[in-house]
Order: sequence, then C-alpha cells, then structure tokens
Amino acid sequence: MSTAAAEKRRLILDAAVRVFARQGFHTCRVSDIADEAGVAYGLVYHYFDSKESILDTLFLERWDVMLAAIAEADCSGEAPSEKLHAIAGFIIDSYRHDPELMKVIIVEVTRAANTFGRTHLEKIRDAYAGIAAIVARAQADGLFRDEITPEFAAQAFYGAIEQVLTGWIFESVIVGQDELDRAKRMIVETICRGLERRDGPPSA
Repeated sequence: MSTAAAEKRRLILDAAVRVFARQGFHTCRVSDIADEAGVAYGLVYHYFDSKESILDTLFLERWDVMLAAIAEADCSGEAPSEKLHAIAGFIIDSYRHDPELMKVIIVEVTRAANTFGRTHLEKIRDAYAGIAAIVARAQADGLFRDEITPEFAAQAFYGAIEQVLTGWIFESVIVGQDELDRAKRMIVETICRGLERRDGPPSA
C-alpha cells in the first residue's frame, strides 16, 4: 500500500472513531463516516467491506498494541504488582490519550459482542492469558495465594479497569492526571491485596 493510500485509510479509520463515539456503531451509516472523513462514499468501500470491518480493524489495532504492552510488562523483571501497575497504566493512559477510541473499544465493541466477541474470542483470551501468566508465576514464587485461580484474577483485574473507564465514559467528564494515577494505584492495590499471601512472602 502506498503512503497516500495508507494515509487515506487512516483518515477513514480516525473519522470512524469520531462517528462511532458520537452516534454509536449501530445507528451510524457508512455515509456518515465518509462525510466525517471528507471523502466520497465509495472510497470507504475501497478500503473496507462494511462498517463492521472498520470496527474490526479498530479493535484489532488497539488489542494488538495492548497485547504487546502486556508482554513487555511481563518481561520487565519487576515485581508482579509493578507488572500489573504497568498494564493498568497502559490501558488507563490510552483513555487519556484517545478517549473516543477507548469509548468505541469498550462500549461499541461490547454492544456488538454477540457477533464480534465470537469472532475475536481467541484474541481476547490472549490478553487474559498474559495477565494470568503474571499471577501464576507470582503464585509459584509464593508471593500470591494459590486458592485464587490466575484466570479469575486476570478477569477481575481487567474487569476492574474496564468498569472504571466505563464510568468515566458515561459521566462524560474530563479526568485529570491525579485521578488517572489514583485509579491505576487503587486498581492494583485492590487486586494485589486480595492475591497476597496472608502470612507474607516465603523467606529466602
């Protein structure tokens, strides 16, 4: 794909984010995206088969970046709580940098879950598996309690982040840096406190 074509495709994707966030995925039309991008209606179909394929592309782009962030955190050599803090920080900072895109990923993708979720179930599971692996290694090292399954811990961790972001999205408020940092800290504190061994880590 030429540079000009890549830029035109990106223009359409960015316009779709604004339209999906403003009007909702199900109520908007491809012509609304074309109007927002300032391009001909047919040009959208030159790059994408449908508005579903546009949403599909937006999700995959963002999800692949998040999977890379989870892998990077896991390879950091930091303590498990610091790894989880890095992941929470990445997701919450994504909201700060591009709240409209995160609204589309969290709200519109969820609303399309009956068909969309089945298509990308394995990709979604990859994120949970990456977080669960961090928990499992901490359990093997005696840092986290082993009566809580890594899979459940991963779901609780990601679910807590998503719930906080959903609240901000529907409240339509500008979230300051202090609140963003506080949310990262409190999410990790909540999950890790529940996972930590009550008798403390094993002695060396």
